[in-house]
Amino acid sequence: MKISELYDIYLQYPNVQTDTRKLQKGDLFFALKGDSFDGNEYAGKALEMGASYAVIDNQKYYLNEKTILVDNVLECLQTLARFHREQFTIPFIAITGSNGKTTTKELVHTALKTTYCTYATEGNLNNHIGVPLTLLKIKKDAQMAIIEMGANHQKEIESYCQIAFPTHGLINNCGKAHLEGFGGIEGVRKGKGELYDYLRQREGTIFINTDYNYLQQMAMGIQNQISYGSNEANLQGKVYRNEPFLEVAIISPNKECLIKTQMVGAYNFPNVMAAVAVASHFNIHIDIIKKAIEEYAPSNSRSQLITKGSQTIILDAYNANPSSMQEAIKNFALSDYPNKIVMLGGMKELGEDSLVEHQQIIKQLQDTNWNQVILVGGDFQNVPHPYLYFETAVEAGNWYKSQKIENTALLIKGSRAYTMEKILE
Repeated sequence: MKISELYDIYLQYPNVQTDTRKLQKGDLFFALKGDSFDGNEYAGKALEMGASYAVIDNQKYYLNEKTILVDNVLECLQTLARFHREQFTIPFIAITGSNGKTTTKELVHTALKTTYCTYATEGNLNNHIGVPLTLLKIKKDAQMAIIEMGANHQKEIESYCQIAFPTHGLINNCGKAHLEGFGGIEGVRKGKGELYDYLRQREGTIFINTDYNYLQQMAMGIQNQISYGSNEANLQGKVYRNEPFLEVAIISPNKECLIKTQMVGAYNFPNVMAAVAVASHFNIHIDIIKKAIEEYAPSNSRSQLITKGSQTIILDAYNANPSSMQEAIKNFALSDYPNKIVMLGGMKELGEDSLVEHQQIIKQLQDTNWNQVILVGGDFQNVPHPYLYFETAVEAGNWYKSQKIENTALLIKGSRAYTMEKILE
């Protein structure tokens, strides 16, 4: 079947599903394969549940004319998404980076949707499956699209650009994340920089944080640059207050205002500035941007401030790497809370750097007098430290519940694998 023919079917049945547990009647089912499952096996069930068609790549599971046999289901899904993307002439903004890209995406979306019909990546569906699924959810009424792109190895961002064809791009930062896959910090910059490479070749526009010199070096040769940061930028701002919530002062000409966010952590300053820069570029008035950002409330364990009795809990446990962990600890150390407990989960995908990076976190912790430090999982068990250690967040949670803690602030952070939010359950 030609992709144009499949696209005609998609236009009739535009809801794409890859999981029969979420399937609704009329959905177009793509039978993807994984390490421990074969979606082809569920094609028949999908049709029984009311799927319009099932796209498979194994002849064995062909049933009838409602079964579409292709060479490779994943490649077919990506090709269909690319074909759909080609039907639009609107701005497509790609966002990537090591830390804060999902928060930045949410803030940019929050600001843009005040004025434009804007579609954006849902949650963190930012991989080889999530990017095409995001594209296929964009309807004809779209005026803006925001595509989040995650990556843990080189050539990954490049491949997403060949599907999403971004016209604008933003790299939050290049930190110590996925070092195992990227092969070190230079590999991270090269991998994330594939977005710049794509836009450079196509005379696209980037939004760039001038506070990071390495981003400016990576962006050399790109003609269309919209800069933001704490100085020497088109849009300038500063952290006005960070107790308990972050307040950002915009100090550029014609854009002076104070944005009082519902997020904790000065490390969210670049994320707020990025949203203001993008929305301003698309001619949204600063008062509208301010109102939108101030109404945004973080969720899903990202920069959340929770009050529990006399306790103040900073829950930033959606993910962690050395860069974000260091920033979270630094921010917490500078806070005015009189009593502080730090509860940290291990960090994943660091390869041969794992022990060194976990030891660096221990060293940073020892520079501040905490009421208590609790470490959970990962290579925290393989480096020397004087702190309490538990293998799981559930065990740490049991300790926490037994302590009857009062009048104390807690920082809870760790990689997704350690589900640190379970401490509070």
